[in-house]
Amino acid sequence: MLELRPRSGSIGAEVEGINLCHQLDESQCDELKKALLEHQVLFFRDQPLKPENHADMANLFGQPQMHEAYPHIEGYPQLTILENDKANPPKIEMWHTDMTFRPCPPLGSILHGVIVPAKGGDTMFASMSAAFEGLSDKMQSFLSGLTAIHDFCFGFKESLEEPGGRERLAEMVVANPPVEHPVVRTHPVSGKKGLYVNSLFTARILGMKEKESRALLDFLFEHMAIPEYTCRFDWKPDSVAMWDNRITQHKPINDYWPQHRRMQRITIDDGEKPF
Repeated sequence: MLELRPRSGSIGAEVEGINLCHQLDESQCDELKKALLEHQVLFFRDQPLKPENHADMANLFGQPQMHEAYPHIEGYPQLTILENDKANPPKIEMWHTDMTFRPCPPLGSILHGVIVPAKGGDTMFASMSAAFEGLSDKMQSFLSGLTAIHDFCFGFKESLEEPGGRERLAEMVVANPPVEHPVVRTHPVSGKKGLYVNSLFTARILGMKEKESRALLDFLFEHMAIPEYTCRFDWKPDSVAMWDNRITQHKPINDYWPQHRRMQRITIDDGEKPF
């Protein structure tokens, strides 16, 4: 039986009573799925995952979704390496939902802290259902009829501008033209509605003038990050976080640099277009 300790009033729970280094049985998997639906992001401590453990856990929830913009573990193309040190400063510092530049963004992600700095490097998470519910009825109704453009090039513009960046990411650019997603998404399992725009990949709102789109997006980005909708996770070696990408956002806190930090992540596919 899992023991769940909520991290905040809106999102997140720390999970005890499970060993992710062992093959999970059907009952444990069902408990995790139920907990993820309820808390939207789950945290685990002292889980020294080997690549095969990480892959086995992810496979319980769905097929992996590849992210070719990052390096991966040899023999495990689904296991992405996110690594920063003095020579390689972190680039992403904005709130975002992973890979919304794709027609079917990931169901969720499982992130393992392999090398964790002595201080700093926390990750913040925000509940998009709580943020939506915090809006007035009129604003909810207005937003529910809107569509936004999400763009790989918009999100990776700094990387593309680096020397050799366009050559390195040329295949990703061709494979990921801009896509349209609803501004308000319905979770395919829980039925909850949540905001589905993010400051990293959402370029603009369709049918609006540029100033109107920018003003509305800026309002939403500020609104969804207020403390009442968020929690903050302090990483320790072999900590693991698993989040529901369909109804959350997250933000890395890059106050650790130039310390060394290495995370390993698998994103999980469900083949669902946001609706």
